[in-house]
Amino acid sequence: MINMLNATISAGLIALFVILGLLLIAIIVVLILVPVGLWFRALISGAHVSMSRLIGMKLRKMPVAEIVNEYIKAKKAGIKFDIDEMENHKMAGGNLTRVVNALIAANSARISLPLEDAKAIDLAGRDILTAIKNSVDPYIIDIKGIQAIAKDGIELIVAVRTTVRINISCLRNGAGEETIIARIGEGIVSAVGGADTYREILAKPELISSKILDADLSTGTAYEIISLDIADIDVGQNKGAQIRKETAKAETEVAQARAEQRRADAVALEQEMKAETQRMKALVVSAEAEVPKAMAEALRKGKIGVMDYYKMQNVVADTNMRNAFADTDTSNK
Repeated sequence: MINMLNATISAGLIALFVILGLLLIAIIVVLILVPVGLWFRALISGAHVSMSRLIGMKLRKMPVAEIVNEYIKAKKAGIKFDIDEMENHKMAGGNLTRVVNALIAANSARISLPLEDAKAIDLAGRDILTAIKNSVDPYIIDIKGIQAIAKDGIELIVAVRTTVRINISCLRNGAGEETIIARIGEGIVSAVGGADTYREILAKPELISSKILDADLSTGTAYEIISLDIADIDVGQNKGAQIRKETAKAETEVAQARAEQRRADAVALEQEMKAETQRMKALVVSAEAEVPKAMAEALRKGKIGVMDYYKMQNVVADTNMRNAFADTDTSNK
């Protein structure tokens, strides 16, 4: 009986140790998988997150601490940002901390910023938090080195300081700062180009700013132009004179090319005429070579007599003599 009792006690102790061991292993596993500190912090902050969700985020290798901390922050600020949406935004590559801070800043500044717009702006790569700040506090864009030419050909180099405010309602689909800079540059070129002389712009720089502001260049952008001030105007080169000089040079080169072409054409024509003269001389010599043959043939056949031949020779000699006298008189003159 005693042996049986001892065996029973031993078996019970072994079972107890096994149960305690399994319980200890379970506690260790739970402590590894569940960030108990975060769970407890969320619980006492009024932003309860179940352990199963925390374990799921841990298994999905999500930044649990960041998501829970931002969830607590949003709850405390009264921002309706579900933890599922936070996790999805994080998986999409968004900056969760920046979005939550932007929503809190917009709420404090009484700026309407829907959650979907905030997430879309963040996923588009724009700094939504900085945009919120700049929608309250305008900031300055310095634009330098804009070159424009007045009608008199004088170049002006203009620098402007533009004060802008971000329009949050247009930030999601509106054009960025680069568009504003490009439009302002275009407005400067147009304003200076419309002046009859550069002195008009130097005397009244406000002609530039008024033309740009009247054009409403902020249309379709995420910005509102509050003011535009001319910071500096420098007189550059006389582009008109340079253009005229280059034009004259080009026209001279064209005229020289045409004259060279005419000279080449004249040389070619002269060579062609010389060749034609040589050909005609050759024909004359060839024809003259045939005359004696024809005369001999005529004498042989009795078509002309000897006296006729001598008479013809006298006529030829007389003609040659007259031509010689004529050439002498011409050269004396």
